[in-house]
Amino acid sequence: MTMTLAQLGERSGQNIPDHLERATTVPVIDAPQAQGDLLVIPYRLVEDDVHLPPAQWTAVPPEGIELLRSTTGGNPHTLVADPGTCHWASGGVEDRTQLALGALRTTGPAYLIHAEHGGTGIAPGTYVVRRQREGTGIAGRRASRGRGVADRFGYVHTRVVAD
Repeated sequence: MTMTLAQLGERSGQNIPDHLERATTVPVIDAPQAQGDLLVIPYRLVEDDVHLPPAQWTAVPPEGIELLRSTTGGNPHTLVADPGTCHWASGGVEDRTQLALGALRTTGPAYLIHAEHGGTGIAPGTYVVRRQREGTGIAGRRASRGRGVADRFGYVHTRVVAD
């Protein structure tokens, strides 16, 4: 199933600002991706650090489920999927980095929508959703000096699909 930004906005009830192209098809990928301050990471890449709950999964309704909203009342990051294809777990997810908001399992494409950042498409699989951590440079692989946003691997992130 392909999905445009306009369709995601309609499903989630979010208004899409004029600066975003509403007719754009949202790509679906199975790699790490960022949307604003959220990271979506394939579980296989973090399974040594994350324990997923055995039975605390909730079906994502067609209109979506809000994963995160700014403490100042900003726009939400909303997870959207076709009925019966995606499940979300926020309780019981144990993450050594303490950055996980939860995890999702999907058998079809799932999407994150945010009014300012646009949409990101998530391929079938299991993923951990984390907040990004700001740092002053991480020693090790692919890190740079100076301020950046780095995940637990030391990778400094730029927007992958969003924006």
